[in-house]
Amino acid sequence: MADKDEESAMPRDAKIVKSLLKSMGVEDYEPRVIHKFLELWYRYVVDVLTDAQVYSEHAGKSAIDCDDVKLAIQSKVNFSFSQPPPREVLLELAQNRNKIPLPKTIAGPGIPLPPDQDTLISPNYQFAIPNKRPAEPIEETEEEEATIPNPSQEEKVDMQQNPHQRVSFPLPKRQKE
Repeated sequence: MADKDEESAMPRDAKIVKSLLKSMGVEDYEPRVIHKFLELWYRYVVDVLTDAQVYSEHAGKSAIDCDDVKLAIQSKVNFSFSQPPPREVLLELAQNRNKIPLPKTIAGPGIPLPPDQDTLISPNYQFAIPNKRPAEPIEETEEEEATIPNPSQEEKVDMQQNPHQRVSFPLPKRQKE
């Protein structure tokens, strides 16, 4: 009963899409499928009629006629769909490709995996360890507190040349048990 009420409240175009789906053997689908087909249908019709109007204006006509619509549909078909190559061409291409034998596999049983250096699980990181010296206790007097201490020239050069030390090491491999 509820199904009959839904169908009577459905627009005519939606009923047509639903009957097309049923005629193609599609029984189970979500209700959004009908809306998507309607959207596609309306967009196609608007594109064809817009093109037909352009063709009509180009020909100097005041209204769109059947020939303009046919021309618009034909141009849509030509640009939207392409014909597959003939069977003979495909067979010739397949024979040429199949002349080259496949490479022999050298992997043993199981799934062949890429080398360790090409995987994301290999260790490929570096630690950046700052080059800090232990702090020396500085005895300050009242006069020195007002001035800002300057690092020596030697420390400046050392900091510019090697701001931090890089360390890299691989993880140990696990033993197979």
